[in-house]
Amino acid sequence: MLSMRALECLVAIVDRGSLTKAAAVLRMSQPALSHQIAAVERELGTPVIERLARGIRPTAAGLAVAAEARVALAAAERATRAGRRVAAGRGGRIRIACAETMTAWVLVPVLRDWRRRFPDVELDLKEYTSADRMQELLAAGGADLAVGPQPTRIDEHTEVLGQEEIVVVAAPEHRFAGLGAVPLAELAAEPLVHYHRGNGLSVWMDRLAAQRGVVLPRPALRTASPRTAAQLAAAGMGVTMVPFSALTPWPDATIRSLDPPELRDVVVSIAAPHDGLLRRFTGDLGRRGLPSSCLGELKSLSSAAGG
Repeated sequence: MLSMRALECLVAIVDRGSLTKAAAVLRMSQPALSHQIAAVERELGTPVIERLARGIRPTAAGLAVAAEARVALAAAERATRAGRRVAAGRGGRIRIACAETMTAWVLVPVLRDWRRRFPDVELDLKEYTSADRMQELLAAGGADLAVGPQPTRIDEHTEVLGQEEIVVVAAPEHRFAGLGAVPLAELAAEPLVHYHRGNGLSVWMDRLAAQRGVVLPRPALRTASPRTAAQLAAAGMGVTMVPFSALTPWPDATIRSLDPPELRDVVVSIAAPHDGLLRRFTGDLGRRGLPSSCLGELKSLSSAAGG
């Protein structure tokens, strides 16, 4: 296949009518230019120029190739400009997969800022309830980056944005309101709002219980959404555990830390870590960091405000 450089050389010769002038325009030696033209002729199996006493003359094949070469070179130039525009934030598309509790909690400030600063960049957002599902999507080329809890297996470049607490939620008048923190074993005697199997928190809760030697009760009901789980618990349907990011808006409920507290990493996974546009977006995520992400931080802020 002909290289873009060889095509560029042929077009320069046809346009200038001279090897000397074409070499000067291309800033290359005449032997190097002749080498490129020889490569074109070997590929085509026919001459593309005739050398005359006063310059050169393109053959019919040379003229035909030069006409198509101009189209190809123009397309290559447009492709180069498009790539540079995207790298500079003046175009392109970022496909974002995000844990559904973290869109408003983490992403919205950055999305708003990007809409203002880079209006020509298309931002495509889809929400999920499983970090492993988002990881599969990245690996299959269905997303460019994913924001959520740490997946079970990491196949892509991943950066930690921070940690969020997993908290216990119950009705306002529940006995947990009298506790400073709730040992996991206390949930064993309570009706439990659990998660559907497709939600990553379902496996996480069962695994945590096994690690702490606690047998969780049979679920009173299951839901796909941590926000819904918090609302159901607040309404007295049972007790549940939710990530801190699910507490938006803040429910009228009893909310307590586990004893001992349980934290999980919040990460951004990137399909192409050297992509300039993605690096700029994830850099903004990292610089902004996480908002308040555990009960202890809120208590500290309340104390500071009160003092």
